[in-house]
Amino acid sequence: MESFQKYLNPRTLAELQGLELKARLIVEGYVSGLHKSPFHGFSIEFAEHREYVPGDDLRYVDWKVYGKSDRFYLKQYEEETNFACYVLLDTSESMRYRSAQAPVSKLEYGQYVAAALSYLILKQQDAVGLATFDNSVRNFIRAGSHPSHLKQLCHVMDLAGAKGETSMGPIFHDLAERIKKRGLVVIVSDLFDDVASLLLGLKHLRHRRHDVLVLHVIDPAEQDFPFQDPTLFKGLEGLPQQMTEPRSLRRAYQREFETFLKDIRRGCHELHMDYALLRTDHPLDAALRALLAQRATRLHRA
Repeated sequence: MESFQKYLNPRTLAELQGLELKARLIVEGYVSGLHKSPFHGFSIEFAEHREYVPGDDLRYVDWKVYGKSDRFYLKQYEEETNFACYVLLDTSESMRYRSAQAPVSKLEYGQYVAAALSYLILKQQDAVGLATFDNSVRNFIRAGSHPSHLKQLCHVMDLAGAKGETSMGPIFHDLAERIKKRGLVVIVSDLFDDVASLLLGLKHLRHRRHDVLVLHVIDPAEQDFPFQDPTLFKGLEGLPQQMTEPRSLRRAYQREFETFLKDIRRGCHELHMDYALLRTDHPLDAALRALLAQRATRLHRA
C-alpha cells in the first residue's frame, strides 16, 4: 500500500486534527491529477493583475511582468473564477448516526468529502461556498476563490453539530434563491426526508440552471440492517424510541429502504443530476474516484 493511501481510510482520518489537513491529505494523496479538470471554470477574458500569494496556481503567473519587475503577478480575469461551487451540508440529527460497523458518523464522512472537494476546487482557482442546514440554513458562506477561504469553510464545518430535524424541500427552495450565480451545487446528506418535497426542492435548483451533484451519505447498518437480538431503536429528529425484534423486520425494512434509494436515484436522473451513494464504511479513495470519474465522463459527453 502506498503511504498516502492510509490517509484515505475514514478511521485514520478520524484520528487526524483539522478538516483542512484531512482535505489536503485526501486531495494531494489521491485525487489531485486524477482528472485534468473535473470541475473547472471557463473564464478567459483578461481584466487585470494581482500580486502572487502563497498557494496561488503558478500557471497564471505573468512571466513578462516578472521579467520587468522581478515580482510575481497573476493574470486576473473578468471574473477571477467564472465557476462557483456551493456545498450544502446536512447537519441534522440523523447525520450523527454511527453504527458499530462504521468508523465515523455520517456527518464526519460528509465533512471529509466536502472539505476534500472544496480543497480541490480552490486548488484549480475556482470558487467555493458552503451552507450548513437542518430545518433551516444555519450558516451560509459565500463563494470565494482565495486559498485561505478553505480555513473559513473548515472552521464552520468543524463547529457544526448534528442536531435538529430535517426539512430539505424548503431549504433547497431558500438556497435556490440565495445562490444567484449559476454554478455547481453539491448536496451532502442522508436525504432522510419526504422524497416528494425533497425532489421539488431539487427541481428548483435545476430551474435556476445550477448543475447539481447529490452525494447520498448512508451508514452501512441503514442499508444492511445487521441487527439480530431484540433492540431498542432510538428515534432521531423527533421520532420515538421503539423496542423491536429485528429479524422479523429485516426483509420488510430492506425492501422499504431500497425503494427509498430507487426513488431518489430515479428523481435525480429525471432532473438530469449526478447522484452518488456513499457508505461510511467505504474508503474515501473509492468514493472520490467514482465521483470524479462519473462527473468527468458526463462532462466529456456533454
